[in-house]
Amino acid sequence: MAAPPRRSLLVLLAGILVFGSLTTLATAIYEDQVGLADWHQKYIGKVKQAVYHSQKSGRRRVVVLTEENVISSLDLRSGDIFWRHVIDKNDPLDQLSLSLGKYVLTLSLGGTILRAWNLPDGHMIWETNLRISTASNPQLHVMSNNKVANDNLVLVSAGRWIYAVSSTDGAILWEKEFSLDGLEIKRILQSPENGIVYALGLAGSSKLALYHLSAKTGEILKDIQESLPGGLLGETVLVSDNVLVALDKARSSLLVIEFKGERISYNKVHVSDLVQDLSGSLELQSLSNGVISLQTSSSISLLKLKGTDGLEVLQRFDQPAAVSDSLTITEKEAAFAVVQHLGSEIEFIVKSTSDLSSEIIKEKLVIDQNRGNVEKVFLNSYIRTDRSHGFRALVVMEDHSLLLIQQGEVVWSREDGLASIVDVTTSELPVEKDGVSVADVEHNLFEWLKGHMLKLKGSLMLANADEVAAIQAMRLKSSEKNKMTRDHNGFRKLLVVLTKAGKVMALHTGDGRVIWSKLVPSLRASRCGGVPSALRIYQWQVPHHSVMRENPSVLVVGKFGAEPSIPGVFSILDSYSGEELNSMKLDHSVVQIIPLTLKDSSEQQLHLFVDSDSNAHLYPKSPDALNVFLHEMSNLYFYSVDIQANVIKGYSLQKSCNLNVGDEYCFSTKELWFIIFPSDSERIAISETRKMNEVVHTQAKISGDHDVMYKYLSKNLVFVATLSPKAAGDIGSALPEEASLVAYLIDAVTGRILHRVTHHGAQGPVHAVLSENWVVYHYFNLRAHRFEMAVIEIYDQSRAGNKDVTKLILGKHNLLAPITSYARPEVAVKSQSYFFTHSVKAMAVTHTAKGITSKQLLLGTIGDQCLLPFL
Repeated sequence: MAAPPRRSLLVLLAGILVFGSLTTLATAIYEDQVGLADWHQKYIGKVKQAVYHSQKSGRRRVVVLTEENVISSLDLRSGDIFWRHVIDKNDPLDQLSLSLGKYVLTLSLGGTILRAWNLPDGHMIWETNLRISTASNPQLHVMSNNKVANDNLVLVSAGRWIYAVSSTDGAILWEKEFSLDGLEIKRILQSPENGIVYALGLAGSSKLALYHLSAKTGEILKDIQESLPGGLLGETVLVSDNVLVALDKARSSLLVIEFKGERISYNKVHVSDLVQDLSGSLELQSLSNGVISLQTSSSISLLKLKGTDGLEVLQRFDQPAAVSDSLTITEKEAAFAVVQHLGSEIEFIVKSTSDLSSEIIKEKLVIDQNRGNVEKVFLNSYIRTDRSHGFRALVVMEDHSLLLIQQGEVVWSREDGLASIVDVTTSELPVEKDGVSVADVEHNLFEWLKGHMLKLKGSLMLANADEVAAIQAMRLKSSEKNKMTRDHNGFRKLLVVLTKAGKVMALHTGDGRVIWSKLVPSLRASRCGGVPSALRIYQWQVPHHSVMRENPSVLVVGKFGAEPSIPGVFSILDSYSGEELNSMKLDHSVVQIIPLTLKDSSEQQLHLFVDSDSNAHLYPKSPDALNVFLHEMSNLYFYSVDIQANVIKGYSLQKSCNLNVGDEYCFSTKELWFIIFPSDSERIAISETRKMNEVVHTQAKISGDHDVMYKYLSKNLVFVATLSPKAAGDIGSALPEEASLVAYLIDAVTGRILHRVTHHGAQGPVHAVLSENWVVYHYFNLRAHRFEMAVIEIYDQSRAGNKDVTKLILGKHNLLAPITSYARPEVAVKSQSYFFTHSVKAMAVTHTAKGITSKQLLLGTIGDQCLLPFL
């Protein structure tokens, strides 16, 4: 009689266990959490100009101008961003300065736009447009200790124009255009009397002109011109109040130019008498008080003016090294900094221009070698408690990172190379191992005890700043989404990014922290004598069968220079540690990289490198990879887009290579087709294709009326958008009658145009993404004065008869028939257009491992927002 209650009790316990297991597997988010970013990081890019604002009270800051066209204000104590403005690429920033201690002045677009920003919050105060006839090297000069009509003057020079602008409201007080043909103002100097402005310019390369102008009216008070035999290269530096040093056009001599009253005299000094190595570029830099620096590819020499007759070498620093601009300490003394590499350390030296034989500061610091060489130094001073001068310096490294050095240590650092990411790929995290060693248990127990002690101190308000930071770091590390192992659903990954400087970084998708970074040696500008370009990153090896023994790896490809015939370089890095596994300087150029879906026995992915002679080179170069490739070579086709020639070409591969040297891994290509677009009516704007590894779960789509439509799933489908010549410019540059956009769907094997549609009154920029059997593209409608998005879906009509269930059961269908591009396809196309309110700068589509999950379109706006429109 007691058995039934016991059975019911067991059933009840089993139900509770099942319910408990389900509750542990269920996760959810609140409604107000939808759309929130897991992490958001801001970067500014490589700093090219910096101005300090070290006020006596309040937070000290430094305002910087970067190569990514960003102006930003940074906290000098921590490196955090106070405010940041990303200026459009069509409005490049040229110069930066401060005025009245509260305005940030920027000069952009070749000296045509002058803006003032509020220093505390970054709000724009005013903007002034200046009339400049030709593009030139503009100069911005804020007159110190000088007031005209109760207002500080801002002088702007560009070409043969000089403008005097009010720093408070941006009003143009006076303007001056010089009559000398071909004149370009190189420097604006301020007289010690503050009532005269000196304008130094070059007409052509041989005539030097010096103008004395009234600071109040811009009237020319004096005009001195002198022809110099041999000509000047254009770079001039001011050594003292009346002496200039310039490099001649032949780059063999330095001209010491002196202004004496109404005439100009000069002396020549041969560069070979000062430095031995003249290879590479020569750069001059003024350090005031008769001292300049001469930088060559092998050394930096400090030169002192010897009367007006010549120059003498005071000290020489071997490269790599960098010199800062001079910094005024007192009325009669200035200082400058030299940073030089000494093995794994850097030496930070501060010298006074009044006594170059000694150093004010000489310190050594250890710097991460993955940051590369020092490229720029910006010196700043402060007053110590004993009233002596202390010095700090902003240091720009080769990897575009930014460091603050003070008192012999790195106070803070910023990985601003992440502002210039050129390519990105993903990598799986390591698999979590079941076995745990005794050492790991002891280490985890120690960390557990240490963590609890820190949390106890934090709850009792006894923790210092470092311990509070350690507590926060432990909380982030213990979070489920921040683990360094892969999760069941594959959400945790590594983002392996490649920056413009040739540095590879791995970021954790959980919190965005940098796991490792590597400045690729074969892509370092300091070692290869140029700036790396055409940088790309691909997955090289993704082990599945030996996931516990081997790590995945990535392939980095680049070259130095813009010429298409320049040989490329590639490097293979471990995805978990950043260790360089292999590198090679190729004996051929790289104009196109084709990652194939083929893999060899070691699970290395095959790649084709197409050179400038249209030869295809197979990598990796192994017999196993070659056998796999030869088996599938007859089914491989590719295409190329030449925007300059306005043509698209399709190719197949052949076994023999046209090179004289026998290379079994080199294959010649055969041009199968080409499409030439008429340049007078259409210009290629964009081309997109499907991802080679895209997985499609279902071939059919059920429409609203329960009709079955079969998708046209060809990996050779290419989307091309062309614009009329006038519509290729900025929005508003063409009338609606002059603008049009034409969208094409092209088969890459035969060159057959499957579909063509014209949007009249449409203008670029065009952004598009192609996935499965549909393409979405974004453009601007000039007639409606708003953005639009259009979608094209293409379906296979040759399978439209496979709707009868009886035929499917009996096997009387053609779903298993191979699809060939050589047979004329029977396709049906559906398209729609929608108004869209946002301006887009990037588009992408989500991909999953099995292709089951619905696609999500990702839109990146110009306001740095990520939108997910409903598909």
